[in-house]
Amino acid sequence: MYRLTGKFIYSVIDHVIFHFPGISLFLSLHHTDHPTREKCINILKQGHLMGVAPGGVREQNYGNNYYKLIWGKRKGFAHIAIDAKVPVIPLFTQNIREGYVSYGNIRPMRWLYERNRWLIFPIYGLFPVKLITHIGEQIPYDPNITPEKLTEKT
Repeated sequence: MYRLTGKFIYSVIDHVIFHFPGISLFLSLHHTDHPTREKCINILKQGHLMGVAPGGVREQNYGNNYYKLIWGKRKGFAHIAIDAKVPVIPLFTQNIREGYVSYGNIRPMRWLYERNRWLIFPIYGLFPVKLITHIGEQIPYDPNITPEKLTEKT
């Protein structure tokens, strides 16, 4: 992307991941961060793109192959898009859950994560599955839309 446009794609991830030794430098070199809202807005105003998964770790580990959204009350991405005056482009990767199996949804693992934010979910897999990424219609910036409505549209 950078070679074609001169713009980076930033990724927003859970701050817990930065506690793993040695990973912070690697992630920052790949434009991956747990930034504040203000930093996200500045990145978007500079013309860069930003990948956000509102369901985050919960959706990754507690979801199943029915792909039900587990966003809860998360609307931060909508606040950021509205404040930065940028469109939202929804993305979905089909078959991502079939590529591996996580035991994050069993009671002791869920309790550990919710209580301590520990990411020690045993997984197995990396099965060879065909991943298909669907890019949705761009939702243009609308100064009159509320974060709740933008979240619903997304």
